[in-house]
Amino acid sequence: MLVLLGDSTVVGIGDLVPGGWRGFGPLLSSAFEDNGYRNYAVSGARLADVRRTQLPQALRDKPSAAVVIAGVNDTLRSDFSVRQMHADLDHVCGALTAAGVSVVTVRFHDQGRVFKLPGKLRRVLKNRIDEFNRVIDVVVARHGVRCVDLHTLPGAYELETWAVDRLHPSERGHRLLARAFAAELRATGHSVGDISLECSGGRELTVWHHVAWLVLKGIPWLWRRGADLAPLLWIDEAPTEVVVPVPGEVLPADTGRV
Repeated sequence: MLVLLGDSTVVGIGDLVPGGWRGFGPLLSSAFEDNGYRNYAVSGARLADVRRTQLPQALRDKPSAAVVIAGVNDTLRSDFSVRQMHADLDHVCGALTAAGVSVVTVRFHDQGRVFKLPGKLRRVLKNRIDEFNRVIDVVVARHGVRCVDLHTLPGAYELETWAVDRLHPSERGHRLLARAFAAELRATGHSVGDISLECSGGRELTVWHHVAWLVLKGIPWLWRRGADLAPLLWIDEAPTEVVVPVPGEVLPADTGRV
């Protein structure tokens, strides 16, 4: 069985088909050797949500493979803590691999190159993504997790790869993800068929969709996130120091000490 854990990208937002969101999950599962498939992702989920709620549900399914994508929502919050993110991601990946599950996750791209933000805000958020990517590197090495680097994924910064909000993949973007995850799962010994990049079934976006998203979704989202994002414009841009150990060592978060 294949299970998916994470946030709105895993939900499939950005790839709208008749009936709702599709995303990379159904595309990947249709090519996976085992017909069993569960998606426990929730839009807006943070790593702590994946750890507390989604992981126990997924483990009960006794899956053979899992895709985990989360953490971006954590980087957008005022209580951002790279140590806590490390503790949560390490627990999730450790529990899955200990159960014999093949795990695939991602390193994140520079979102400011896709979603246009004010200069300082972009730099602060990029610093946070860079810090989180270093944590991902540690967890991936420690647990032998497979990883797709979105920054180097061909087409990652092309406009058609992204939905109207520039935060979620479009149908093409989800197909790129599904193909990349399939390759990583094949590398772990799973039988996974090829996934086409030819778009079909997704709704075509028009100028009206862009305007409607800005008014109905974009501005309200910025308003809700304002309390978290506005203070970033006045904080020091220098990233906090992150101790990145060699595989096998632990971060301070592992010890319970601050």
